[in-house]
Amino acid sequence: MSNRVNRRDFLRNSAAGASALAAGLGGSTGLAAGAQQAENGKKETPSNQIGRPVRVVSVGFHAGRPLNEIVELVDEQGEQGADIIAIPETCRGLNKTTREPLDGPTVTAMSRLARRHRTYIVCPIDRQYGNQHSNSAVLLDRSGKVVCIYDKIFPVWQQECVPLDVVPGKEVKVYDADFGRIGFAICFDVNWAPIWKRLSDHSAELVIWPSAYSAGRSLQAQAIAYNYYVVSATWVPDCHVFDIDGEQMIYDAHNRDAKTNITRVTLDLDRCVFHQDLNLPDKLKRLLAERGEDVEQDKWLPLEGWFVLKAKRPGVSARKLAHEYGLEGLRHYINRSQCEIDKCRGWEFA
Repeated sequence: MSNRVNRRDFLRNSAAGASALAAGLGGSTGLAAGAQQAENGKKETPSNQIGRPVRVVSVGFHAGRPLNEIVELVDEQGEQGADIIAIPETCRGLNKTTREPLDGPTVTAMSRLARRHRTYIVCPIDRQYGNQHSNSAVLLDRSGKVVCIYDKIFPVWQQECVPLDVVPGKEVKVYDADFGRIGFAICFDVNWAPIWKRLSDHSAELVIWPSAYSAGRSLQAQAIAYNYYVVSATWVPDCHVFDIDGEQMIYDAHNRDAKTNITRVTLDLDRCVFHQDLNLPDKLKRLLAERGEDVEQDKWLPLEGWFVLKAKRPGVSARKLAHEYGLEGLRHYINRSQCEIDKCRGWEFA
């Protein structure tokens, strides 16, 4: 009974927390921000885990929900264990009354939850700074510190920029978390391939996409093109998960009248995708023959000419082993091919 009372007190205090964050903006928020973890906030790595598993939680709900309800949803998921929890675009809504700074009630509440459950939280808000505001995804680390802010690069001009003076963002952001590299895009950003290519260029392994709508095949296309996991959290509410080859792992087409949708999934960030060119038959055959107890072919995609490798036992990295045996990852191969083809055209950029 005492635990329940404490939890209620915690929820009430979190929802009411309009005071400044205990820790301010930490580290760089540039393209390759270094992880600045609190001493007790680092992810523990069990000796028996295979690959690089990351517990991802996506919570979908309609924007404008009361903060105490959002806090309770996130708190319940945090209690079950998570490495990162994502909630939808501008989760408190986007209108002339929703602007709030980093030390406002929403980020303050999520900071307490991140610290309490030792999890990262992606908290999208209508972020006020000075006399301006942006549609932002705020990343909190396991200690509750703000470590990265991504401002939506392509707000919907007729809904956000013109009537509400939302300021478009300027930079793609990738953050080096303790479990891997997280990238961000928001809603309408799905329509601009250069954003997604920049995320790939900066080695994003997982892209979190808070949104008002589902995007469907448009979102899937980015996972196919750039080979990182993509997880959405939307107002619809739905929570979609795409694999590194673009296959849809989780599809939630819930009734639009549904109030809440929650997806929990564990993703192995050590899995890697390759083109068959130059890797077959010798390199892959030798790897599987000599290290078959350590790594296996997880997927074979004959139409695309791809395959996926994953580790089979603890202490093994499929990525590192593949590199040792001279296999070249798909994105690296595509990028290198462009350079080599440009040389054939007489364009030398080396």
